[in-house]
Amino acid sequence: MLSNERILLVDDDQSLLDSSKRNLRRYFDVETALGPKEGLKVIAEREPFAVIVSDLRMPKMDGIEYLSWARKITPDSVRMILTGNADLETAIQAVNEGRIFRFMTKPCPIETLVNVLRLGIEQYRLITAEKELLEKTLKGSIRMLTDLLAMINPEAFGRSARTVKYACEVARQMGVEELWKIETAALLSQVGCVALPEETLKKRYSGDDLSSEEIRQFRSHPKIASDLLSHIPRLQEVAKIIEYQEKHYNGSGLPDDSSESADIPFGSRILKAVLDFDLLETRGLSRTAAMEEMKAQPGKYDPEAVSYTHLTLPTN
Repeated sequence: MLSNERILLVDDDQSLLDSSKRNLRRYFDVETALGPKEGLKVIAEREPFAVIVSDLRMPKMDGIEYLSWARKITPDSVRMILTGNADLETAIQAVNEGRIFRFMTKPCPIETLVNVLRLGIEQYRLITAEKELLEKTLKGSIRMLTDLLAMINPEAFGRSARTVKYACEVARQMGVEELWKIETAALLSQVGCVALPEETLKKRYSGDDLSSEEIRQFRSHPKIASDLLSHIPRLQEVAKIIEYQEKHYNGSGLPDDSSESADIPFGSRILKAVLDFDLLETRGLSRTAAMEEMKAQPGKYDPEAVSYTHLTLPTN
């Protein structure tokens, strides 16, 4: 058994916890917590646990509510209910709200409990192995794409690298929880530019006039990136953020659909503000002047995103 494959038993009966630990310690690395409050404290301070087993009937917080909170702290842990008051409705509620792996009744023979806990550990191994594989695939794919962009189109890579810090800080100030999606979207926002001539991008960034064909090519880059990323595991939402990075808050812009205001992905609204700020600054405007120009275009940006961009970024 791996060192992090520990089991946590949560019950409001100390004598039951003590006896369960004595019976199980020759098979597993077992820790106990007296009641749900202590149980939440233990997983917050000492997670990960492979398996969390909770009594159902506990004062102030029952096992279903406890495991629902536990899932937010340690989502990979396998959760189980052990109770002397089982009924079908409660079991269904436990599965739906707490994502319970097993629902066992007291008294539970030690042999049965050991077997179920072993199944829980196997489930935990599957979850963590899949997660590790996905993370390695994800990180590898992102690294490959950014390296490719840096090699083929340094102008585009430089722009994406600059906007990562801006986008993350704005998103953090706006209370975005899954910050990695905004960070990844900013980092990969220009990947579609691998299909564009570098000279076209230099003209775009400097404010020079583009031909109709160059305009068409440039407008296509968010969709190219989105189509590419949508096939990579866990990047579907990131792909959509990038696809809508040129969409205006009032519904104009690209893609040409009916989306507007709150219908546009939140991350896209942040990217639009940050990317345009970077573009204006690249063209020689001071940060103050860039922000004033953006504020002078009502309907183009999410007002909240522009406000936080203004508050977050230092001015000169």
